[in-house]
Amino acid sequence: MVSRFASLLALPLAVACAPVTGEGDAAAPPVASNVSGALFVAGKFGNLLSKVDLASGEAVVTVESCANPHELATSPDDTHVALACYGGQTVDIFRTSDLAKITSIDLGENARPHGIVWHTNGDLYATAEGRQSIFWIRDPLGTAETFEYGSGQQGTHMLAVAPSGNHAWTTNLGSRTVSLIDLKTRRAPQSVEIGEEPEGIWLSDDGETLWVSARGSDAAFMLDPQTLEVRQRIETGNFPLRITLRPQGDYAVTSDLADGGLSVIDTVTGEVVRSIAVSSPADAEAKTQVTILFSPDGERIYVAETTANTIAEVDFASGRVLRRLPGEGGGDGIAIIE
Repeated sequence: MVSRFASLLALPLAVACAPVTGEGDAAAPPVASNVSGALFVAGKFGNLLSKVDLASGEAVVTVESCANPHELATSPDDTHVALACYGGQTVDIFRTSDLAKITSIDLGENARPHGIVWHTNGDLYATAEGRQSIFWIRDPLGTAETFEYGSGQQGTHMLAVAPSGNHAWTTNLGSRTVSLIDLKTRRAPQSVEIGEEPEGIWLSDDGETLWVSARGSDAAFMLDPQTLEVRQRIETGNFPLRITLRPQGDYAVTSDLADGGLSVIDTVTGEVVRSIAVSSPADAEAKTQVTILFSPDGERIYVAETTANTIAEVDFASGRVLRRLPGEGGGDGIAIIE
């Protein structure tokens, strides 16, 4: 199961863009909504960046981006979106209004940036999987000074950054570890093994709990951010590729690729309180559910169905799929402004 779904994450363009039989979600006409704002989608197989208007449900702008783009992050003032170019060595920044490219920040040979955070302090942080490191990009729209920190681990993939900006945490798929990296003193990173293939990572807003999902273990972990000690292991659905916290902080949610669903975890008790069926286990291979993202008000959760070229919009309270938005070119990384 693990190897089969892991291989789907690297499907070639010809397969990723093939029509999906069954429900026909990708061909469904756009559905209007009273939701305002926009969703930004990185089409990793088509090398695209799209802006989807949330009111109309339509992609209003689509531009060519870079090779194999993955994660996205919006600036604190919502005027720009940064794109990690996993097939290359740059972080590219676009205007959110029209997706005009503003700048490209080179992280060096074989960087392969993947995870990305645009911090409230205005700086960018990104993993560089090919260099086994992370980058702190200070003043990305100005001088764009870059500072590199080695993780010493294989597959440095996703990251979280402390509210203070003093520390970062990464998941390292190849080494099966989570690392704590000191961004100010440059002390040697601390790494511990956490399950099989830890990938998803999220830090609580208060900085007191680090959440990690290990896709090969079908589990989520609550960690002490400073010691990396496991406080609790939580069994989830199958192949929990990503984990995120609701803005209110009351629930953590994993994206369970092999189930086509979500596991909802009470952050106080650490118990899975319910599951949300976004599609089904039978449809999981045809959809390849990856990234998940809450709306700022916590009322909706957006779910990237990469090989179906759709983004499911789910009502969090009821668990009902409200509509499916376009995710052209193998939509994976997503970001939102409202």
